[in-house]
Amino acid sequence: MPDLINVHDFKTHYSNYLDKVASGQEILLGKHGKVVAKIVPLNQDHQPRTPGSLKGKVWVSDDFDIPMNTLWDVLKAK
Repeated sequence: MPDLINVHDFKTHYSNYLDKVASGQEILLGKHGKVVAKIVPLNQDHQPRTPGSLKGKVWVSDDFDIPMNTLWDVLKAK
């Protein structure tokens, strides 16, 4: 489990702590001895989005954009 760092100490030495986070270490921030936040490295393994990658995998009904009051009337009639 990561060490608990006081918020004041973090503010004073934030650059050093951010370097540690960038290298993969997690940091717990505390106030009055209680954990209030956790700083973790960003996951850089994600792939960039590709436009059109879901083509043919997503289906949208032809009437998806009908006004809600019309839909509500249809549902009440049943």
